[in-house]
Amino acid sequence: MQKTRPKHLALWQIRLPLPGIVSILHRISGLLMFAAIPLMLYALEGSLASNERFAAFKDCISNPLVKLFLLAVLWAYLHHACAGLRFLCLDIHKGLDLKTARLTSYVVLAVSLSLTVIIGAITW
Repeated sequence: MQKTRPKHLALWQIRLPLPGIVSILHRISGLLMFAAIPLMLYALEGSLASNERFAAFKDCISNPLVKLFLLAVLWAYLHHACAGLRFLCLDIHKGLDLKTARLTSYVVLAVSLSLTVIIGAITW
């Protein structure tokens, strides 16, 4: 009997468990932080160069779109750090059972999002 297999994966129909979503978000946050390095270094260099460039930097970050980008980078940093700690624990074989893996995934999402909201509200 020949099975009919799909020729492609319908990725939008696959439902990942929460630990899988946290793993993908960990990779996305790492990519976002890596992509933001040149912009952050340019902003740091500009803000330290002179008073005029610092004033221009302050004007730039007062734009709501720039603030949203900085908030996304803040989330990426916090999520990457929290998920990294979770993955370090998994590497030493702590929390490998299904119940603990799901619980730590919820904790990573809750902590990273709540810290992003708190720090973002303070700095906005």
